[in-house]
Amino acid sequence: MRAIWTGSISFGLINIPIKMFSAVQESSLDMDMLDEKDHSNIKFKRVNEKTGKEVTFADIVKGYKIDDKYVIVEDEDFEAADAVKTKTIDIQSFAYEKEIESIYYEQPYFLEPDKGAMNAYGLLRDALEFTGKVGVTSFVLRNKESLAILKPYKNLILLNRIRFEQEIRDTTELKLPAISKKTSKEMDMANKLIEQLTEKFDISAYKDEYTDKLLKIIKQKAKGKKQTKAPKLEVVHKQSDDLLSMLKASLDKKKSS
Repeated sequence: MRAIWTGSISFGLINIPIKMFSAVQESSLDMDMLDEKDHSNIKFKRVNEKTGKEVTFADIVKGYKIDDKYVIVEDEDFEAADAVKTKTIDIQSFAYEKEIESIYYEQPYFLEPDKGAMNAYGLLRDALEFTGKVGVTSFVLRNKESLAILKPYKNLILLNRIRFEQEIRDTTELKLPAISKKTSKEMDMANKLIEQLTEKFDISAYKDEYTDKLLKIIKQKAKGKKQTKAPKLEVVHKQSDDLLSMLKASLDKKKSS
């Protein structure tokens, strides 16, 4: 793995130098875009809109448009905005992880202690594990301020970037049923079905089956084998209003399986 960011965790008066690594990788197949006529690769180029000529990445600068004119923003401008945050993961507070709604979670990263930081890194990791809390932090990654939490994961500290509140869209425009606070036969039956289907969560039991099947189809096609047509699926837009009988049937089906 290659580090994508280096800096330090600020924990009280303690400074823990770290390296950051991406914790995830795509499981989807890497597809190339081709010309339908001769299957040649489609290439994307950075071109000057006025001259039509290609521009090298080294000759590209960033600009912010104000009153139809661009203000060029340079590296020192980003650092001047907050030089400390460009190199520091600052722990602002601690909280229980269950208090953070899942909608806020974005991207996870592995943190590795840099030279001379093993003891301090291990102390923070073990303290988080012992207290059952996460560190709420902020830092700058790729010229964007990010909110994140630090939590123990296996034998390392995991940084999970989370969204700011203003990034979550309002739900008031959605048409939704009212929340019922009354118990009913349907609710009792639904609770029973949920209880019957409840089991200890094991992430290893879930695989990206779609990608595996798609790769199998591609390999068969490469051998000249004819593919079977996909089954026709019908989308049900309206269910029966008799929820009680459907829930009972669901419970009976689970019992007999």
